[in-house]
Amino acid sequence: MKILIFLIAVVLLLWLLRKGTRKGPSAAPPPPGPTAEVQPMLACAQCGVHLPRDEALPGRGGVFCGEPHRAAYEQAHPDR
Repeated sequence: MKILIFLIAVVLLLWLLRKGTRKGPSAAPPPPGPTAEVQPMLACAQCGVHLPRDEALPGRGGVFCGEPHRAAYEQAHPDR
């Protein structure tokens, strides 16, 4: 009986040690490598939403988040 309790204790201890050394899905992802390019964020002249420079649409009076906002701004401000 003593041997059985001893074996259960050893197996439980090994299981706890093994569980503590595993890396789970909660591990933080690695930082982006040197290939990740940081882009400045620009605000849409119509609604103020910030978006990366490569996704912004240029137009009269600034940059825009989409064609509908560019058209609405240019229609509301024909002199610019």
